[in-house]
Amino acid sequence: MKTKNKKTLCALLLVAVGIFSYSLWLPLRPVDIIAVHHRGHGSSAVLVKNFPFTDKGKMSWWLKNKDVLKDKHKIPSPASDGSFVVVFWDFGDGYKETDGYDNLCFNDMKPPMNCIEKNSLLMVRNSENTGSYFVLDSGTYRMNNKGDIVKNKSD
Repeated sequence: MKTKNKKTLCALLLVAVGIFSYSLWLPLRPVDIIAVHHRGHGSSAVLVKNFPFTDKGKMSWWLKNKDVLKDKHKIPSPASDGSFVVVFWDFGDGYKETDGYDNLCFNDMKPPMNCIEKNSLLMVRNSENTGSYFVLDSGTYRMNNKGDIVKNKSD
């Protein structure tokens, strides 16, 4: 084999190993909870970085961490009827000034740096009538009585 071919093969192998290693590391990154904003009436906004990519990963992360979130961050914070909504938002580039149009701004912070871009990652809802369900870009998933998560057929 020529030297040029060996160098090319070596470079390609190195790139492949790098990509493979990165793809193994990516899902193992810990989720960073940047802030929690309690919005009243059982609603909370959680700003995160490094949230899982897949729908299954997001729902599994919630189920695995909901007790820690309750103890450490007081979420969910149910309304008087027991219902709650927790929305996980991508913190992205951090807090910014409102664009006057489509940013999500938090009243529990002083302006101007009290808004984020709207990029919801996961919504967890629970009520007595509907039970627990997850809202994601790809659809709505409900938790049945057996604890199985099933995608709504209408989505």
